Amino acid sequence: MPQEPQTGAGQETGRTLNRRGLLSCLALGVAALAGCQPPPQAPLKLGLNPWVGYDPMVLARERGLLDAAQVKVVELASSSETMRYLRNGLLDGAALTLDETLRLADDGVDLRIVRLLSTSAGADVVMARPDIRTLTDLRGRSIAVERTTVGALMLQRLLQAGGLQPHEVQVRNLEASRHLAALRNGLVDAVVTFEPLAGPLQAEGLRPLFDSRQMPGDIVDVLVVRAEVLSARRSQVEVAVLGWRRGLSALESDPQASAELLSAGVDLSPGDYLTTLKGLKFYSDQESQALLSGRPRALGQQSEGLAITLGFMGLIRETPDWGRLLDEDWADRLRTLEGAQP
Repeated sequence: MPQEPQTGAGQETGRTLNRRGLLSCLALGVAALAGCQPPPQAPLKLGLNPWVGYDPMVLARERGLLDAAQVKVVELASSSETMRYLRNGLLDGAALTLDETLRLADDGVDLRIVRLLSTSAGADVVMARPDIRTLTDLRGRSIAVERTTVGALMLQRLLQAGGLQPHEVQVRNLEASRHLAALRNGLVDAVVTFEPLAGPLQAEGLRPLFDSRQMPGDIVDVLVVRAEVLSARRSQVEVAVLGWRRGLSALESDPQASAELLSAGVDLSPGDYLTTLKGLKFYSDQESQALLSGRPRALGQQSEGLAITLGFMGLIRETPDWGRLLDEDWADRLRTLEGAQP
């Protein structure tokens, strides 16, 4: 840096002080301006419980396909915990089943469905003893079912399909992990179960009698966010949706490697993970967008039977407001996201 000519110690000192004073003022000004800037926006907190149908979001996080500064994936122990966190405002969004979403909305939690994730396509199944060959053969028999909404839905649909009344069967509420022992001990004749637990049951000689392919639109996984979040932080919601797409693409392109990475998180072996995966159908961008659109909303029409059943079971009080749950502006925005790079 070139030196200024020295014309005297006092003059040099004065220039130095003036220069330092000017730099100090500039530094203070920059600091003041920085103090006026808004703090960086916190990442969107998305909750989910361990389930293969939600794993593309976990895979996106693990593979660095999801911007961690924009979206934080929060893994919780159960769907009940996820619902409680969302209800209490501790989460901005979550992966839930559609029936769970309708129950929260019926309780007054203002949610928006922003993406359809997956649907059960045989992963949920009723297994019965070999002598039970038709649904009507269940009359007078005992059925074990886990005390969950999905279990109750499966039982309800099973009875409807077989033309059976609830009093014509004996229902035993048992955790799914206890079903095999109950069958071996002769306590029950059939069980409402799911993969990968159905595999060992079939190996014991039980046969599938009814599965989720016969109840389309009932067991659907969705991504939801709070209404105010979609309104104020739409760009972060877009990051989450695109992250899901990248994770799903990675899962579908190499299921084996994905199973080896993710299976422990859902307490399965890689082989059981792949078996469960075969019983799921993941929605494409186009399928999701189509179901979130339309007047009336296509998802509402598809899930009308689910809403009626939930009402019959006393789980919701009002008919779902599909126009509120499925934001029309967001559905239009999804069309643009479909064309974005994965």
